Amino acid sequence: MITVNELSEQTGVSTDSIYAMVRENQIPHFRIRKRILFHKDTIDRWLKSEH
Repeated sequence: MITVNELSEQTGVSTDSIYAMVRENQIPHFRIRKRILFHKDTIDRWLKSEH
């Protein structure tokens, strides 16, 4: 699992953009209470399918 900050560092996308994508359900994510997390494998597949 990775956090918003880790995803931002790995992709070069700002955290604000990632939060906006989460709000609009444009990126696969899940929540544990208020934390937004991403499965690394799911994000890798999602990134490949978007290009």
